[in-house]
Formats: sequence, structure tokens, C-alpha cells
Amino acid sequence: MPAEKYTAIYNDLKEKIEEGLYAPQSILPSENILTARYGVSRNTVRRAIARLADESYVQSIHGKGVIVIYRKSEANIFSFDVIESMKEAAARNNREYHTKVIHFTTFEVDEYLSHKTGFPIGEEVYYIQRVRYFDDVPMILDNNWFLTRVVPGLTAEIAEKSVYEYLENVVGDTIVTTRRTLTVEKITEIDEKYLHLVDCGAMAVVTSETYNAAGEMFEYTQSRHRPDMFAFYSVARRRK
Repeated sequence: MPAEKYTAIYNDLKEKIEEGLYAPQSILPSENILTARYGVSRNTVRRAIARLADESYVQSIHGKGVIVIYRKSEANIFSFDVIESMKEAAARNNREYHTKVIHFTTFEVDEYLSHKTGFPIGEEVYYIQRVRYFDDVPMILDNNWFLTRVVPGLTAEIAEKSVYEYLENVVGDTIVTTRRTLTVEKITEIDEKYLHLVDCGAMAVVTSETYNAAGEMFEYTQSRHRPDMFAFYSVARRRK
């Protein structure tokens, strides 16, 4: 129950910040006001504020209060420091979203694919190629490889919805860590075809290696983003 309470407060404050009810550089209501408003303890309010701070919505200033530092971006934003499905990213950005599966097959990892992805030779993987649409605009061309024994029973229909939802809610596995690499690469004919690109020479490519609770990499993905609508963000803190 305490977790549900602080999550509800976090969601409510986050929504108010995103909608501009708490503007950038404004001060959030004090702890006393928030505890009275939500009928919870100070610790519950502090947990909600801490989560907002971790996600770069607010910053606590000693002697002043909690300042809103969130600024809405017009670009479609994906986070480097949060593991989320495209469905979740679309919801966070208030975008309509759907996926089209172009290819769905299974095969055995050979020496070339093992070198490329890090999967052991001989493992069976799904290969899925998907186009991600945000507000009916093709934004991302995904090339996914998933270990079949970690994500058993995966289908093209599931891949059009959310592989992560299926893995967590049906299979019962836990997604823990993702390593990401951002590169800039030449646009291919396939990119032009599926992302409807015109007069673009290069694009951003995000390569992800995703691990489960057993510490095993079960997914290798290359996400090819159209350059005119690409924006990633990350929160950085100075180390002393």
C-alpha cells in the first residue's frame, strides 16, 4: 500500500508538471501542504519527490524548496537511462503509437551473428524487423534478435503489441539492464523504403543489449531512427 500511495503522488505531480500546472522554475507546494493534500506521511511524499528528481522533473534546493526543472520538448524523446518499450515511450510523450511487423522468423546463431550480437553459436533466436509509428509517422526501423528459450511462444502478433509486456506479464521474467551505443550511419535503401526518407544521408542508430534477472543477454536490437525526428535525453550529475 505505501508503494501504491507514493506512486499515485508521483504520477499526479508528474502529470501536473507535464501539463504546465507547475511551470518550469516554479516551486512545488511544501511538504506540509502535500502531506495534507494527499493524506500521507512526509516519507511517502519524499519518495515521490525523489523519483521525480531521479527523472529530472524537479531539483531540491536547500532553503528554497523543490524547483521544477522539466521542460517539454517538441521532439519525440527517448531516454538513455530508462528501460522502456516503445509503447511506454509513446504513452510518456502523449503520442499515438502502433507497430508493423515486416519480418518474423527463427534461426540458429552462426559465427557471423555471434560476433555481431554476442549470442553463443548454436543458440536459437527470433529475428524480428518492425516499423514503429508515432502519430502515424514511421519513426524507427527496429531489427530485433531475442533468445527463443528466454521468450518462448513469441509471435508476430505479440511483437506488434509489446514483447516486454509479454516477457514480464506472461513469461514472468524480469528485465534488469540495457547497454546502449549510439552511432551515426549511412541510410540504406531499406531505411528509405520503410521510414519514407528523402534527401537524408545519415541517421542515428541505437544498439541495445538487454539482460534479465539471471544476468543473461536475451535481446540484441538495432533501432534505426529517422534523423528529422530524433532526440534522446539523459540525466547527468557531476561527480566530485
